[in-house]
Amino acid sequence: MSEPDPQLSPSRPSSASMIQLSPLHTSPPSSLLYCCITALHHDEGNILSLAVLRGIAFTGSESRRIRIWWPPEFVKRGYLKVKSGDVRALLAYGNKLFTTHKDCKSWSSFSLFSRTSLHQHKDCISCLAYYQAEGLLYKGSWDRTVKAWRVSDKKCVDSFVAHEDNVNGIVVNQEDGCVFTCSSDGSVKIWRRVYGESSHTLTMFLKFQPSPVNALALSWSTSSCFLYSGSSDGFINLWEKEIGSGRFNHGGFLQGHRFGILCLVTVEMLVFSGSEDTTIRVWRREKGSCFHAYLAVLDGHTRPVRFLAACLEMEKVVMGLLVYSVSLDQTFRVWRVKVFPGEMKVTVEEDQRINQKSKIDLMEYEISPVLSPSWVERKLQGNPLH
Repeated sequence: MSEPDPQLSPSRPSSASMIQLSPLHTSPPSSLLYCCITALHHDEGNILSLAVLRGIAFTGSESRRIRIWWPPEFVKRGYLKVKSGDVRALLAYGNKLFTTHKDCKSWSSFSLFSRTSLHQHKDCISCLAYYQAEGLLYKGSWDRTVKAWRVSDKKCVDSFVAHEDNVNGIVVNQEDGCVFTCSSDGSVKIWRRVYGESSHTLTMFLKFQPSPVNALALSWSTSSCFLYSGSSDGFINLWEKEIGSGRFNHGGFLQGHRFGILCLVTVEMLVFSGSEDTTIRVWRREKGSCFHAYLAVLDGHTRPVRFLAACLEMEKVVMGLLVYSVSLDQTFRVWRVKVFPGEMKVTVEEDQRINQKSKIDLMEYEISPVLSPSWVERKLQGNPLH
């Protein structure tokens, strides 16, 4: 049961943040309009987690309250009380809300999920994913392991060491049940359940960057599947699933952020990336290829963007979305984004110009640290970001 929340007050966006036409870098140009419809300051410390269900947003923090933000203007709000603070991860799926906490326990609809210490993680549970067909909840942890729980009887059906360092992100392909994990060890791995068993086996090892991989996102349909990974060097790598073999081939990378990528989310052909450089960038993939056009920067946060979520508002001639962002500036923002149709065919001359610009940009990156400065500082202090 949610209760009214008297503590938070919305700060309305200034006129400067209202709808504006974004600068575009495609030829011919396509249009994207966006505005920040609300920016709310959180009075209980950093927001540690974010989930969205049917347009309703949930945020977890160091307190024992999970905030609820109601559309359309997200001024009406409430909270849910939990028995433990430091809500490190949230997952909303179907009619369930899963939470994890600093005490390394998980909760399902606010009933204790981990009842014994036998299958309990030894460090922070950093990420969650749910496979609907089998009713399996996957939990990734800083103890380097992934555990699969069957929600129906709250039983741990598998536990395996997934990486050599913190597990930072996990996603599941709802079409075939493949599990994707990423880690501070710089790798992305693909796991599949052994036929007729509950155990998981490693099927692919993807490593294209020396720096930590912080976030994953999957974009799939009946005809294509793309995997995106965001790392601390500021690059977004992408892989395309090969029809027939099921292998994921590296399709290049997206560059534009100056510091580490902390979060990713995909909707249809769009990719949203949140960074330590305080910005959110919007990309659109051309149908039938790995080419991505950079559409816009959503600029408004003053500290690193830690979490992103997005959902469709309308899907007609103009695609309308709500984008939710959480930053270490202790604010929760909601953006209304409208994407207008536009052809994205690239001429030979334009392709050469883009490649040349990429080489120049890459030279600029090569004189910068491979790892973002704040990540290096946290690593030296033994205090990873969350």
